[in-house]
Amino acid sequence: MSKQDDALREENRKMRFLRLIVDATAARLRQGDLSPIEALTLMSETKKAVLHLFPDKEDVYDLIYKPRFERILKESLDSN
Repeated sequence: MSKQDDALREENRKMRFLRLIVDATAARLRQGDLSPIEALTLMSETKKAVLHLFPDKEDVYDLIYKPRFERILKESLDSN
């Protein structure tokens, strides 16, 4: 097993964990039973977890996940 194989395996593990974190956060926001403060706190904690996995990707988070979470939160608040 080469270092490149190990690096690829680690990157795949981090990507699976990222997907799990993001999907769980989206599902929790969709439930609609969080207060706005709780939802924002969840989003903030999710961002911290994502940036712990990928420290140099804050711009990607802000481009992809932040708008997704904000849209879900808005839809959730609008339906209540």
